[in-house]
Amino acid sequence: MIDVNCFVGAYPFRELPHPEPAVLVRVLEREGLERAWVGHLPTAFHRDVGAGNDALFAALEPHRATLDPVPAIRPDWPHWERALAAVHGRGARAIRAYPMQWGMGPHDARMAKLAGACGEMGVPLILTTRFEDVRQRSALDAAGDLTAAHIRAIARADGRAQVIVTSAGRALIEESHWGLTPDERSRLQWDISWIWGPPEDDLAHLLRTVGADRFVFGSAWPLRLVQSPMANLALLPDDMRRTRLAELT
Repeated sequence: MIDVNCFVGAYPFRELPHPEPAVLVRVLEREGLERAWVGHLPTAFHRDVGAGNDALFAALEPHRATLDPVPAIRPDWPHWERALAAVHGRGARAIRAYPMQWGMGPHDARMAKLAGACGEMGVPLILTTRFEDVRQRSALDAAGDLTAAHIRAIARADGRAQVIVTSAGRALIEESHWGLTPDERSRLQWDISWIWGPPEDDLAHLLRTVGADRFVFGSAWPLRLVQSPMANLALLPDDMRRTRLAELT
C-alpha cells in the first residue's frame, strides 16, 4: 500500500516531532507500507513555491527508493506552466495545490487550468482539505477548509484530470460526490486520513455507498499518526475485512 498524503518540513503553527524524511522511511517500514508520496509542508504557506519545491527534492534525494516528491504549483504565479514542466521533469509523482491558503475561490479559472495541465501530463492533482481541526487551529491560520464547491469545480474542469482530495471527512465527501455525475466522480478519489472509524463507522459507510475504488490510503503524517487510518481499516466490520482500497502505482 502507498501513503499518498505525507509531508516533510516544519509547520508554521506548532512544533512537529521529527518531520524528517529518514524518520518517515522508518515509519513506513514499521507499518508495512511500500512507499509514500511526500509534500513539503512549509510550501503551502509560501507566496512563491519555488524554493520549497527545491528543498523538497533535495531532502528526498537520498530516499527516492521509498519517497516520491509531490511539489506544489501555484497557478496564480507567473510562469507556473514552466515550473510545472520543470518539476515533472525532475520526477514529481503528483502535484499539490492549496487554493484555500492561496485565496483562490471555487470557480477560479486558474485552478481549472492547473487541473487540465496535470491531466495532460498524466499526474494527479492533490488537494488538502485541512491541516488541523478548526478547534486546534492557530488564530494566525486564517484559511478555511476546502469546500465542496472547490472540489466539484476542479473535478469538472477537464476530462483528463485525476484529483485526489486528502484529509476530508464524511460530510464533505458526500456533499461533493453526490453532486457530481458518474463521469465526474470517476476522476475524483479521497484519502482516508480524516474519516472516522468506530463507533461512527463513517469509513465503512463510505466504502459501501461511494465505493472502495474511490478511496486511497493516506495518513497526513507527521500532522497525524499513520497508525490511525491503519487501525480504522483493521476495525472495519467483519463483512468488509477483505475490502481493498484503490491501488495507485
